[in-house]
Amino acid sequence: MGKFTSPDPSENGDAANPQETAAVKSSWATELWDWVKTIAIAFCIMVLLNMFVFNLSMVKGESMEPTLEESERLFINKLVYRFADPDRGDVVVLKDPSNGPDKKGFLVKRIIGLPGDTVEVKGHLLYVNGKVQNEPYTDVPIEDPDFAPVSIEEGHYFVMGDNRHIRKSKDSREFGSVQESDIVGRAEFILWPLSKIKGL
Repeated sequence: MGKFTSPDPSENGDAANPQETAAVKSSWATELWDWVKTIAIAFCIMVLLNMFVFNLSMVKGESMEPTLEESERLFINKLVYRFADPDRGDVVVLKDPSNGPDKKGFLVKRIIGLPGDTVEVKGHLLYVNGKVQNEPYTDVPIEDPDFAPVSIEEGHYFVMGDNRHIRKSKDSREFGSVQESDIVGRAEFILWPLSKIKGL
C-alpha cells in the first residue's frame, strides 16, 4: 500500500507568498500616491490659472440685456489687461465700487469712456467727446435722465450697462468712473448655455 503524502500548498498556489503580497500592496500604494499627486498638481494649476489667467463668471440681473441674459456663463480673460489697456466697447467684470451690502461683489458692464474722455447723455443719447455714439448693442434709447458732461480722469473708466431701460443698470452714472485696478478682466465669450455660445 502506497504511502500518502500531504501536498505542499506552495506547489499548487493555494498559499500566498508573503513577498508577493507585500509587492502588490506596495504597487497599489504607489499608484494611489501617484494619483493623489496628479490631482493635487492639477488643482494647484487650476487655482493659479483662475487667479491670474481666466475666470468663469455667471451673469446676474438684467443690466446687460440684450447682450447678456441672467444665468449665462462668461469666460473672463484676466491676463489681457496686463499687456493692453481696456478699450472702448469692452465688456468687463469689475469690483462693485458702490457702498451697498454687495460692496464686495462684482459687476458686468461695458466700457463707454476712456481716460481723458468727456461723457454726457443729452436728449437720451450718449455723447463721448461731443460726438453721438452708435450703440448697436442696445435696443432702446437711454431712458434715464440726461446728465451733464463728465470728464474721465487718468486711470479711470466710465462704464454702463447695455440695458438702457430706466433704473435697470447700476453703473458709472450712479457710482462714478471706476479705477483700472478694479477691473478684473474682459469677458471674451458666452460659455454656457451651449446654444448661446458667442464672442463679445
